[in-house]
Amino acid sequence: MILETIDLNGIHSIYSLSNKLKLNDLLPNKVAIWKLRNSNPLRKSHINSKIKLDEFDALIKITVEMSKYLHPYIREILKSKEVHESNSVIWNDFNKRFTDLVNERLNINSIRVQKLLNQSENDEILIKYLLTLSLCISNQGYLKMKNFLFNF
Repeated sequence: MILETIDLNGIHSIYSLSNKLKLNDLLPNKVAIWKLRNSNPLRKSHINSKIKLDEFDALIKITVEMSKYLHPYIREILKSKEVHESNSVIWNDFNKRFTDLVNERLNINSIRVQKLLNQSENDEILIKYLLTLSLCISNQGYLKMKNFLFNF
């Protein structure tokens, strides 16, 4: 969801990257991607299905590739938070858009989702995720992201 906060055309970018990475067998269209994303139990439109390991790997590959593409933006958002502690337009816009997406797409009755909406905890969580995404742009990015998610 953080990548979608940065890239306003999130689903289109995900689909384009799935084609670029030759993941058409697993993700043949936008509906298949939507179904995978909705296997997340925190979503409002949760579909009760288990994600397969190869689908999980495909999503990790797409996430890493999107992180590479969006790295200048991720870096700028992190820098804006660091430099202008409480008064950054870039950080505030990012944070507001993220919060709006969470409210729109996730089940706000969930305790985990409420943490994302809690301003005092929100910044720390967002910084952690942005840093994780920025560390995944290396050659070992896929393995780093996979380890992060398995230890989540």
